[in-house]
Amino acid sequence: MANKVLVAVFSASGVTKRVGQEIARICGSDFFEIVPEEKYTNADLNYMNSRSRSSVEMNDPSARPAIADKVSDMGSYDTLIIGFPIWWGVAPRIIETFLESYDLSGKTIIPFCTSGGSGVGRSDTALHKNVSGDVKWEKGVQINRPNESTIKSWLEKVL
Repeated sequence: MANKVLVAVFSASGVTKRVGQEIARICGSDFFEIVPEEKYTNADLNYMNSRSRSSVEMNDPSARPAIADKVSDMGSYDTLIIGFPIWWGVAPRIIETFLESYDLSGKTIIPFCTSGGSGVGRSDTALHKNVSGDVKWEKGVQINRPNESTIKSWLEKVL
């Protein structure tokens, strides 16, 4: 049986979405955009403002922003490639919401991030606490541009 892959991404600016769509195209997988129930405005994303929505969420480890839609058939996927921008050195809280919303037992989870200033850091391993059951984690990678050769080389190592 073939490995069925889902690429799921949260993208605040569109960068992570473009990279995720290219990953999905290259590996012939399904694509799902993690969209917050309440979309982020530019003011929400102002990390210089300690009262901005993103700052408040990232400073509260229990924050779980609601997601507008669900993957209807998560059980049919063997592999989840999960993409996100780096916020405050880690994945945005909405990624935790997403991971905690499904039974991911038996799946391989492959994180990737986009970032203007920092690398993967502890973001991929920090997500392990949000998933229970028998899950195989691949090491996270930073991919800032939808570069076909970079993505193909990475996918050959993790898929």
